[in-house]
Amino acid sequence: MLKHTLTLLPQKYAVCRLDPNGPIPYWALLGDNFVSLTRTNSELSVACLQENVPDDIQAERGWRCVKVEGPFDFSISGVHVPLAVPLAQAKISILAIATYETDHLLIKEEDVERAMQVLESAGHRFRR
Repeated sequence: MLKHTLTLLPQKYAVCRLDPNGPIPYWALLGDNFVSLTRTNSELSVACLQENVPDDIQAERGWRCVKVEGPFDFSISGVHVPLAVPLAQAKISILAIATYETDHLLIKEEDVERAMQVLESAGHRFRR
């Protein structure tokens, strides 16, 4: 299985649920940090800096983001499997988000230290 180099981003993130027909909110794009936007016919999901999310927005707050250092070619399959499996075995939930070049794992803040230990025990390395 692949062994990855990982970076824990220092900020806190929120995952928001918005109207699928609404505009992309300006506050989601503030700063130069990780942002993910996904629209389906039932929702617009936004993962962005927690500090930017207005209090009246439906959101799950308190996430940290682990970036898998890439890039990875599209022919490589299962990039996040060697990360997801040991975390699932340790009963640590994640929200995996793939981008063109790499993957990101959102992990609840209260689980992030244990998640890092689990991933390091599985042979992955965190950049410090």
